[in-house]
Amino acid sequence: MALFAFQAVRSSGEAVAAQIDAMSQAEAIERVREQGLILVSIAPATAASMAAQAKKQSFIASLLRPRKVTREQIIAFTRDLANLISAGLPLDRAFELLTSLAESPPLAALMQDLRDRVRGGRALSQALAEHPKHFDRLFVNMVRAGEASGTLGPVLQRISEFQERSAELRSSVKSALIYPVVLVAVAVVAVLVMMFFVVPKFETTFKQFGKALPPATENLIAASHFLRTDGWIILLGIAAFVVLLRGRLRTPEGQLKWHLRKLTMPVVGELFQKIEVARLTRTLGTLLGNGVSLLPALTIVKDTVDNRALANSLDGVLARLKEGHGFARPLMETGLYPKLAVHMVAVGEETGKLDTMLLKVADVYDVEVNTSLKRALGLMEPILILTLAVVVGGIIFALMSALLGLTDMGV
Repeated sequence: MALFAFQAVRSSGEAVAAQIDAMSQAEAIERVREQGLILVSIAPATAASMAAQAKKQSFIASLLRPRKVTREQIIAFTRDLANLISAGLPLDRAFELLTSLAESPPLAALMQDLRDRVRGGRALSQALAEHPKHFDRLFVNMVRAGEASGTLGPVLQRISEFQERSAELRSSVKSALIYPVVLVAVAVVAVLVMMFFVVPKFETTFKQFGKALPPATENLIAASHFLRTDGWIILLGIAAFVVLLRGRLRTPEGQLKWHLRKLTMPVVGELFQKIEVARLTRTLGTLLGNGVSLLPALTIVKDTVDNRALANSLDGVLARLKEGHGFARPLMETGLYPKLAVHMVAVGEETGKLDTMLLKVADVYDVEVNTSLKRALGLMEPILILTLAVVVGGIIFALMSALLGLTDMGV
């Protein structure tokens, strides 16, 4: 038997925090529900008590507590609200409970504001729309569709699943990039340490002998001297380039060209394309599955696509769709979407299960993204290691060639 700590709410809206013995977490959940309680969260008692104690007593934890509402908190809020509404709890009571369980003051303030707006007679979608930083158009429109169809609980559950899958995809991309970034940082630091500290010591030694140095050594010493005395010029040039590039990317034309180039770059271009397609198809499939028709759903999706090239291509797709040309054919004509994805969309159109097929496309490309990441890293890692070896080896060769030359001369 194991002890589980849980948080739940009674049908009257009263919050309950207690512990229960069970053989497994699944059994604990079932026993809590048998008591007529609406489960909010559950965890092993030891872990739960340690987490609660750390949260209340640790000064460091209080310093690191988020000062604003995070994406992870919004995901947890959506899941908890879906569970409470599906269990029949009224909206205002659900928000009251979520406010009491909020893990940070900003989140509690957001819950209170939503509760007050709902109590004031506004629909949930209207209340959410007042906070565009936390709830985008996709979120608001899906909630509006759920309110219209009387399926708000299931809709919120789908939004939660969508958010979690999107977060998983984002997390896998970030995790995959950690190693290359660390490797590049180590390489840069190693080279700078050699150029700023190691090479100058050898330069002093070489000057004492007063002998002619090999060209490679002279070039290395000149490069080291330039970095130590005029290295600020390089930093200034890099800063100017970054400022100009960011200014260019802020313009619609520059942003469009860059986003289009990202999709056509060797090796990583395919990865960018699959990430965007997975996000687009999951968003569109989720909207269609919640009763939003294709035209307004595609309009909403267009505003949520990060890549401007893909977003602009949807303008033509929307125009052709309004003319009655279907969805898959205009999508293929853009030339920006993988053929496999377009063919799967065409099958979904023909069978009348476009929403289901779009979600399958998203699942397929989630897997493809992980595969492409591994492939790209498989190519990137040896290239980075080889580059580091060549640079460091070149520095060592330039120094050793001078030392061997002095030795051969009997110095």
